[in-house]
Amino acid sequence: MRLEIKEKIQPRIESARTALGDVIPLSTPYVVFIDPSSACNFKCTFCPTGDRELIKSTGRYQGNLHLDEYEKVLSDIAGFDKKLKVLRLYKDGEPLLNRNLPRMIQMASQAGVADIIDTTTNGYLLSGEMGETLVRAGLNRINISIDGLDEQQFWKFTKARVDFPKFLQNLKDFYSVSGDCDVVIKTTSEIIGEDRKEEFFNTFGEYCDRIFVENTSPCWPDFDVEDRMGITIKTGLYGNEIIDVRTCPYLFYSISVNSDLSVSACFVDWSRGLKVGSLRDASLKDIWLGPEMQAHRIAHLEGKRDAHSICGKCSQITHCKADNIDADAGKLLDAFRKLPADAFSETVLKAYEREH
Repeated sequence: MRLEIKEKIQPRIESARTALGDVIPLSTPYVVFIDPSSACNFKCTFCPTGDRELIKSTGRYQGNLHLDEYEKVLSDIAGFDKKLKVLRLYKDGEPLLNRNLPRMIQMASQAGVADIIDTTTNGYLLSGEMGETLVRAGLNRINISIDGLDEQQFWKFTKARVDFPKFLQNLKDFYSVSGDCDVVIKTTSEIIGEDRKEEFFNTFGEYCDRIFVENTSPCWPDFDVEDRMGITIKTGLYGNEIIDVRTCPYLFYSISVNSDLSVSACFVDWSRGLKVGSLRDASLKDIWLGPEMQAHRIAHLEGKRDAHSICGKCSQITHCKADNIDADAGKLLDAFRKLPADAFSETVLKAYEREH
């Protein structure tokens, strides 16, 4: 039985979560991000990938992850001690730009490397047989970001010409074949406006399992979303209080594989300033337990996050209801200090020494 719209109004982030302080260090990450495509069909004002010249200035690869390279990633994931909780097939770009996405989902599902396989998309390419193919492949959850309630709003925020009735019909068709795949639809209040929230729920609420209006978050380091959107952010992603956090929890339970097989310590690493290795040179397990990742972790536990040129500018952990492990930092620091001295990259540690 389908839920009523008011019952579907729920945020993306699950409320029941493991207490990280009780399980860190982890030999196997809970979450691995794999970016099927670092490019995007939209040029969103609130996203670094939408600024083509900005991305070009970083030298970041803009393109798809090749299928043979993806096989290497899956093989590496299978080498961990346990299966993942979540395999996230998205990071910087639009996953549906990679025509092999259904095959990637199927391969991961058949390999049994994760409890949940999910992706996040702007939904515009979710047409024809694509949706049904994704579901048949084994996709467990899809997060669809809605960037407007009409063509004018889409153009304002994405610089893309969108046939809105067709877009809506595609979502309707997809939901009709979604089966057990959890369909989550969200937008932000800064895009649709406070006065159109009810319209948003009424328009999209019938074509999803969960729906929510979030607030824009300044999650990208070195990317001023307030200036680019002409807004002032006063509250967190879900209306939550903005809090000061010393320790990034994501370093301890997730890692990201970019579409060129480079590996980033964090999924908000749009500029590739937090690269910790490459799968062309090492296994994902070796990188997860390697000196670069361990150095980031111990520096955060020592309270040095603010001193890092990238981590110190990140608002993901202050605005987005991230797990807070600050209270466990002392206990965790004792555990990490038992590792041999060569377990920590001196180069990475020096990046945290600007103010210490």
